[in-house]
Amino acid sequence: MDNLTFRHSILLLEGLKVTPQSSYPVFILLLLAYVFTMISNIGLIVLISTEKNLHHPMHFLFCNLPLNDILGTTVILPRLMQDILKKTSERYITYAECVTQAYFVHVFIAACHYVLIIMAFDRYVAICNPLRYSSIMTNKMVIKLSASAWGLAILLVTIMLGLTVRLSHCRSKIENPFCDNASLFKLSCESVVINNVYGIIYTVAVLCFSAVSIFLTYVKIAAVCKSSKNQALNSKAIKTCSTHLAVYLIMFFSGAIMTFLHRFPEYSDNRKLSSIMFHIVPPGLNPLVYGLQTKEIRQKMAKLWWRKKVNSL
Repeated sequence: MDNLTFRHSILLLEGLKVTPQSSYPVFILLLLAYVFTMISNIGLIVLISTEKNLHHPMHFLFCNLPLNDILGTTVILPRLMQDILKKTSERYITYAECVTQAYFVHVFIAACHYVLIIMAFDRYVAICNPLRYSSIMTNKMVIKLSASAWGLAILLVTIMLGLTVRLSHCRSKIENPFCDNASLFKLSCESVVINNVYGIIYTVAVLCFSAVSIFLTYVKIAAVCKSSKNQALNSKAIKTCSTHLAVYLIMFFSGAIMTFLHRFPEYSDNRKLSSIMFHIVPPGLNPLVYGLQTKEIRQKMAKLWWRKKVNSL
């Protein structure tokens, strides 16, 4: 089939496999998860943006996380919910829409890692070099770190999707609940060795880079805490770092399972479920973990809640 013609054709998206009886309950469950994720993440961004006492490098860097979570959730859930209410034979998507969705899916995944790396760097400077923190973590540095995280994610994903869209295609069904790079290049009857090799190297590199960076950062932080006699500082450092580490581990294992199960067709259903959960669980948990565990944000939320309660009386 002519490649140019096919790129303007319609693809059939597998979507989420649910029975007709369970389609509405699943739809409502996903809708509630989406609404909660959007409200909590947008709420945190608005809170940090409007409250002057939260205008610190740590909180500004943290804003990258809810922004990315909004992207990752929005690129998947609205389309997924829409398809749940359709018959499996009517879940169509254009090639351009599929590529766009796959692009932002992978930007979200990559940005998860890079954003958590720059947040770990901020904690490293704050705990291991507190006297120079204000001179290192300037507004300019925050912008540079944020731009680096997003820029690297966009660059590597652009290369990956560029290798995929060059392929001709002989199939028209996306064997996945949503579009991603592997699902797209599986449409081709050409050799996809380059795509597989780049995908595996890219995945391993991102996972290893983030894991090693964060591991070394926290080893150094732990060494400083061990040698310090300041119990208050140590307690605050451990609480902040354990929160960050918990979010990272949730994201790391969810992403690793989703990515590597793509290479094993016999675990197709498990992989599809894990891929959906990756776009629901971390974005939903991040505001709770960071928002409620960060003292300044927790106190500000409590004050706002109390103020609203008093005004309603």
